[in-house]
Amino acid sequence: MFCSEIYFIALQIILLYTVALKAVNKRSVDLSASHALISDVRLSTEVVPTGYEIHLHPIMEKDSFTGTIKINISWTQAIKKISLHAHYDLNLNERTLTLLKLNKDSVEEAIPILRGDRMLRKTIYIIYLKSTVQECSQCILKIDFDGNIWQSTEGLFKGSYTDGINNEEKKHYLATSMNPNNARRLFPCFDEPGFKVPFTVSIARPKTYTTLFNTPLVRTESLNSSSESSYVIDYFETTPPMSTFTFGFVISQLNKFKPEQEKLTDMELQLEISLWVRHEVLAEIKEIYAKLNEIYPLLIDYFNMSLPLKKIDVLAIPELGSLRPADCWGLLMFKERDLLNKPSYYFLTHELAYQWLGSWITPDWWNVSHINSALVGFLSTTVTLKLDNDQEYKAKYPMTLLYSLYYEFSKRYPHSRITGLKQQMASQKTEMILRMLNYTLSESTFQAAIRKFVATYQYKAYVSNDLWGTITNQAILDGMLTSEYSVAEIATSWIAKDRLPMITVDTVSDKNNVKISQKLYLRERPHDVPEQHLMLWWIPIVMISQDNLNFSLTKPKIWMKEVREILVPNSWTENKFIIVNPQEIGPFPVNYDRKNWNLLLSFLLNDEGRSRIPTYTRAKLLHDAWNLAYAGDLNFATALNITLFMKYERNPIVWRPFFIMIDHIGRHIQMSDVHKKFDMYVQAILTPLYEELRNFDSNTWQSELKSLAHRSLSHAGYKPFVEEARQNYKLWIESANPDMDIILPNNYICIVFKWGTIEEWEFGLERVITFPKNRTRSERTYLLKTLAGCPVQPYKIIRLLNVTILEGNGNFTDNDILLIFNMLSGGSVGYETLYNFLYDNWSEVRRKFENKTNLWDSLITEATGSFKTSKGYEQVKTLYNQHKGEFGSATHIIESSLKNIKEEVKWSDENLPVIDVWLDNFLSNNNRTTEENFMA
Repeated sequence: MFCSEIYFIALQIILLYTVALKAVNKRSVDLSASHALISDVRLSTEVVPTGYEIHLHPIMEKDSFTGTIKINISWTQAIKKISLHAHYDLNLNERTLTLLKLNKDSVEEAIPILRGDRMLRKTIYIIYLKSTVQECSQCILKIDFDGNIWQSTEGLFKGSYTDGINNEEKKHYLATSMNPNNARRLFPCFDEPGFKVPFTVSIARPKTYTTLFNTPLVRTESLNSSSESSYVIDYFETTPPMSTFTFGFVISQLNKFKPEQEKLTDMELQLEISLWVRHEVLAEIKEIYAKLNEIYPLLIDYFNMSLPLKKIDVLAIPELGSLRPADCWGLLMFKERDLLNKPSYYFLTHELAYQWLGSWITPDWWNVSHINSALVGFLSTTVTLKLDNDQEYKAKYPMTLLYSLYYEFSKRYPHSRITGLKQQMASQKTEMILRMLNYTLSESTFQAAIRKFVATYQYKAYVSNDLWGTITNQAILDGMLTSEYSVAEIATSWIAKDRLPMITVDTVSDKNNVKISQKLYLRERPHDVPEQHLMLWWIPIVMISQDNLNFSLTKPKIWMKEVREILVPNSWTENKFIIVNPQEIGPFPVNYDRKNWNLLLSFLLNDEGRSRIPTYTRAKLLHDAWNLAYAGDLNFATALNITLFMKYERNPIVWRPFFIMIDHIGRHIQMSDVHKKFDMYVQAILTPLYEELRNFDSNTWQSELKSLAHRSLSHAGYKPFVEEARQNYKLWIESANPDMDIILPNNYICIVFKWGTIEEWEFGLERVITFPKNRTRSERTYLLKTLAGCPVQPYKIIRLLNVTILEGNGNFTDNDILLIFNMLSGGSVGYETLYNFLYDNWSEVRRKFENKTNLWDSLITEATGSFKTSKGYEQVKTLYNQHKGEFGSATHIIESSLKNIKEEVKWSDENLPVIDVWLDNFLSNNNRTTEENFMA
């Protein structure tokens, strides 16, 4: 069926495990991908800060800074030392280190300091005192320090950009990036999110620059020294209590955008939102200002509370090196292009929401950051959906995110190769749990709880149970839960496991009663996850019956309380279907007995019936059916039956899981006799859709759906589209300088490499070999991926392997070879050809990879690990027996492959005959489908 065209698969299901509109939006205290790398060593609380007074003098021309800090500290216990944070890069002047104790009459008494020492391999600085300071004492610790301004975006860093009409002028700026724990790079402090105190700050700058800080400017004074007359000092208002990671400033020559309409303000506190950009792009920023004008009032309305700030400065910084916007309280720093590219409402809402949840209210420690991130993500979506009628966003949320969760957490070893992915997925799963609570407890109860949470924890740091406890109390108060329930217990049952459940609904074994059971959802075989029998969840059973299709009723009929099975009495009517978990309220798939599936299908095939089941629920039924069949929990004939209503479906939300299905199943059966019939089935389903959408222009949801249908038909070998791709490819071949540019859309390339001639494929290979150094390397990577992953003719793949491995063409690196192996594993033609290549050239390949363990292990993995049939098992077993003792580091890999293939063989033996019979019946009853439109 489909080649492993990575961009198509990524777009539809993985998207690197995130909704496309959220891909760059995890900010501020969203350290879900990095908090695991932050040391668990925390400062003692015998001494705590109560306030900072900081003077900073950055010296731009020397890339350095000096500073003085006075820290008001309080003793909670009697102790004779002070522990705080100071990075190795920060120089502390121990000779001027002083500690003054404040007596009742504000008389300052000097406390002798013995010495200061850095903790070994920790960014902790310990000040040892001559005598013990008693509990409740109040002191001022004064430290002079200096350090360097860096180019990397950690602490205080320096950047530059070209400006002017002809880019003739180079300008510099200074900016800070303190999260997660980089404040200690700029000044000594108690650099943990739980310490929230006021900051009184003054910052020196060149006269021709502007400094923007967390709070508004109070006054500006000249420096006393005549040698530093080009510098002035800005004094800023004392901040509200805040964490060190939200501290920030920018020294630049950006210009303030002056809107034609009135300033965007919070009328109660006169909070002003200002935009700062280069002069040349002032006119382009108007739309961003308008969007902020819409978003901010809605956030105030949701939280029922304004920010305790007078201003928020939003900066578009050219050439900002950071990979993400840097959020400080009252100061948002973006890459210029992120704002000029007309960011979505979600993007801007997400950043503003962190001003409430992240800066004002802060997680006590980084292990809560994924919960904070999830809360910001969910609330940003809630507000965005009130603002944005864009079909594209609604088509992607929440289904794309949910699909990626299902895909990842149904693996035998979720996110086993990517450490950061584990935390990111945890955050996204938690966001779906919050969405589930919003449905099951009611939107009004959930919003009331969040409002109480914000009101209670303003200026404070919270732990996860603070949030769950607030939601529980509100739900009980509103009668949505009884006192026996705990949201913390419900949420923890989901968050604590890197897994998801599935439930099975049985309507036939007990008359009028529905039996519901839960188990671990495993899509990837073998299903041998340890202790899966112990995994149970709190699951809300929201149930809709055919005789009452009211999908606004989202309160659970019953909660499944971490038990294996329950009986729901009097919940089913004979010959009437039920739907459990409509609208994907909870992140779990649902299986039914065959009778209920058939009743659902009959209803969906009827125009009136289909219109009465909402879009998300139709998409869920389709997605659940094929995923459960793929996992081995549902007969594949039933799953394919459910797809029949797609001939009449036109909503892109429902079509997305269909495109995922035909890709996955198509690649799984590529080498079987069923494959051609499956391609014909795809044409029969998709051709009416494409013909109906043929005349829609770009930038509409219909156009996107048309594009997906065109792509799928092309990959299925639909001749008119294959010829269209080849005609466009011919223009590239005949161009004067084909190495300088690819003059056809990328989506045509894979189609040509799959169905085109060897000459056309060889032209692509030559372009990779002669790829100019001055062109973007990602273009070469895409060509190489498609050269390897798209062909369904083994001779093309053998040619590529000969060139890159046996001939050792110097234009291909080890990383290129790894990429080729990976792409070949995506389809049965690829991995079977790779196996045959290894089998036929064992000695030569083994010799070449003798000292390259990574290549050897990857080759054995991809050449032996993806077979699905008995024939494939015998092939791998033959290779293993013939070369026993020669596999070296990959011995365990091929042994594991043999074990896994046995499980896949069971699936193929059970399902391929079923699919074959179903396709025969389908094609015999569908007169529109003929073989003449297909490639051989």
